[in-house]
Amino acid sequence: MDTNNESAKERIPRVDAYGFERPDGFDYVSYEDFYSRYMTVLTRRAIKWSKMMQKSTAVEKSIKVKRYIRKGIPNEHRPHVWMMVSGAQAQMESKPGYYLSVLVEGQKNLKLVDAVVTDLNRTFPDNVKFRKNSSLCLQQTLHNVLVAYGQHNKSVGYCQGMNFITGILILVTKDEEKAFWLLDALIGRILPDYYSPAMMGLKTDQEVLGYLVKMKIPAVAELIDRHGLMWTLLVSRWFICLYIDILPIETVLRIWDCLFYEGSKILFRVALTLIKQHQAHILEAQNFPDVCDKFKDITKGAFVTECHLFMQKIFTEPGSLSGSTIIKLRELCRTQLLTQE
Repeated sequence: MDTNNESAKERIPRVDAYGFERPDGFDYVSYEDFYSRYMTVLTRRAIKWSKMMQKSTAVEKSIKVKRYIRKGIPNEHRPHVWMMVSGAQAQMESKPGYYLSVLVEGQKNLKLVDAVVTDLNRTFPDNVKFRKNSSLCLQQTLHNVLVAYGQHNKSVGYCQGMNFITGILILVTKDEEKAFWLLDALIGRILPDYYSPAMMGLKTDQEVLGYLVKMKIPAVAELIDRHGLMWTLLVSRWFICLYIDILPIETVLRIWDCLFYEGSKILFRVALTLIKQHQAHILEAQNFPDVCDKFKDITKGAFVTECHLFMQKIFTEPGSLSGSTIIKLRELCRTQLLTQE
């Protein structure tokens, strides 16, 4: 028995601040070491954010705000900052009563309601707040936001993966209407075509990642080609769930801070950093299943748990990644995909 881990286990709650249960085999010692250091960072950031927010709650885009967001938004400010920088706040204020009206209409769409209900129990089975027997069960809130969104955006309706994203938005905002407008910001503007029936945006971005790996980490790209692997087999869950259930929750929220401010480019930075940091490990793969296992391995461990250091790495490790490069690669990959159909 690891007595250090057992004693750390007694000090750290079995369920985290967001309601997620710690998995079997969780390394309590490493986590306690990380979190004790991270608390110092969080306290320092909270003081800086509070000073900035006292001057203005508008959170307009600027170099200072960008720098602050990259260093992490404190929990108490996160809902407000996400709403402001994503444009969700402006949308919500411009359409008072709209959320309630699409929810009422959506409840009449039995096909949509059935699709949403089917996935409710599958959403975060390891989170106590989404269990039916929980005193504060969030399943009804999740149901409402997904039904309202499916009615609002009929070209998307409901698509698997949206339940997890919405679940996180609800856990962070603790507000149904805000979660709805943030979901609209993500699906309607930040991640175009990720959740449409053909999922063309998602497929395109997976291919774009392949090109970026070829440019920046050619040895890994060559390995993937040699084994005839498609990028969708390796990274589709990274993109469709925006790293939920792939990386630790604190790290996911830090990625989302930047996603709402800087857009989908952040998803590539995270993927490239994971691959580049673990290049030697990936290159040990001997066959097809081996490669898949290596790609699962690289999303675990101290590197991804240390979210503050990890976020610093994503802005240095991949090197330059311009918006114009992403746009050109998206055009190329989309054309290639359409000619294959």
